[in-house]
Formats: sequence, C-alpha cells, structure tokens
Amino acid sequence: MRHRKLGRKLNRDTAHRLALRRNLALALITNHRIVTTAEKAKFAKPFAEKLITLARENTQAHQRLVLSRLPHKTAVKKLFDVIGPHFKDRKGGYTRILRLSKNRLGDDASQAILELVDLPRPAAAAAEEPAKG
Repeated sequence: MRHRKLGRKLNRDTAHRLALRRNLALALITNHRIVTTAEKAKFAKPFAEKLITLARENTQAHQRLVLSRLPHKTAVKKLFDVIGPHFKDRKGGYTRILRLSKNRLGDDASQAILELVDLPRPAAAAAEEPAKG
C-alpha cells in the first residue's frame, strides 16, 4: 500500500529527478510551451507555478529564492521581467496541461502539452516546433 507517500519518483534517483524538474521548468519559462509526457507535465507543473508566484513580486529575496531553485540567470530575469508582471493580477493557475490524443511512437507514452496560460509564445519559439521534454 502506498498510503501517505506523496510525490512522483518517475523511475529516477533524487538528483536526476530534481534536474529533470529544473530542466522542464526552464524550458517552460523559455518557450512558454513544452511537449512532454503527461506524468512529467504533472510533475513539473507545481514547481513552475511556485516559481511564477514568487516572480509576481520583484524583490531581491524572491529573486534569490528563485535563483537558488532554478540556477539560470537569463531565465530568472525573463521570469521576473516578463512572466511575473503578466500574472500580477491572477491568483493562481498559471499553467495548463493539454493531453494529446496520439501517444509517442517509440514507447507509446501518453503525450501532453504544458503551457503558460494567456501568454503569447516568443517569436523564436513560435517559428520552431514546441520543445520536447
């Protein structure tokens, strides 16, 4: 029985799991939309939303907290300059998961799109295909 066992392990050790979560959040902040498996999307969504919640208020303390959780300076700058102010008046629900009807060809894994709500995609990412995760 798995009573009171919270979280997803995704068949990875701790360091790999934390790096995966960071990389998915980084891709989401950079591209505003990623295509990944449904389980990975459900795993990364709370982490990304907590980062956006911190970015809504641009203080030095919040910048340091976000930088400690997502050590990528350009992404943190974009988070505080573009994404945070955009969601200033929204109380939550900054991301959404859209399940795709077709499964991945290689291993038949269910696919999903994890995207930021009501935020236009950057011009470079809109011209390319969505980032794979």
